[in-house]
Amino acid sequence: MDFKPIKAKKIYEEIIEQIKVMITRGELNPGDKILPERELAEKLQVGRAAVREAYRALEAIGIIEIRPGEGTFVREMGSKPMTDIMSLAVITGKDTLFELLELRKIVEVEAAGLAALRRTEDHLGEMKRWLNLMKEEIDQGSLGDVPDTKFHYAITNAACNSLLTRTMNSISETIKQEMKTILTNMYRTPGTPQQLYEQHKRIFEEIASGNEMKARTAMFYHLDRAEKILKKEMTTFECKLP
Repeated sequence: MDFKPIKAKKIYEEIIEQIKVMITRGELNPGDKILPERELAEKLQVGRAAVREAYRALEAIGIIEIRPGEGTFVREMGSKPMTDIMSLAVITGKDTLFELLELRKIVEVEAAGLAALRRTEDHLGEMKRWLNLMKEEIDQGSLGDVPDTKFHYAITNAACNSLLTRTMNSISETIKQEMKTILTNMYRTPGTPQQLYEQHKRIFEEIASGNEMKARTAMFYHLDRAEKILKKEMTTFECKLP
């Protein structure tokens, strides 16, 4: 029998868990105002510091929004039904996030293969534009994360499949909204932006050459490496929380 050690949760983690459960059950909805720190601390019979840390963590991962002078609110998740469902799924736990990343592999690897077969010169020009901008930003010390995302959109568009494009939009928007802090940490890891640029360049070259299988392989390698980095950074982010 494989038993795992039981880890005692900190008070702020218990508060986070309760708020997440209330959101998934529909007891708290996007736009709803949450109790102020003092009131929630009294209700839960805990110190205000624990509530403050819980709110800080929830805000960092995009679940709540603290508006100075107004209060604390459950963050609006977006207007598209697909995005709303995925956003709600993400806040239920990190395992769901990695399921989304697995889905991204499925979608984008195939998109890269189709793009190699169907891309036009205009599609290649769009990809090249974002690739060049990514390198330019990285060379200037910036993250290059925005042209990175745009590059992936351009590849999906080059696949010429509207459902692939819609699926990609839903996944990318969710990751951007819910994991903004962690993604920023990922791109700030020394050497990571340069590595990601080289991987993007390889993907572009294979698509431009029309090599369907190599385009798929290059995309899979890139997403697999990015997932490993994200997992590492997520662990670091969790450890940094008080």
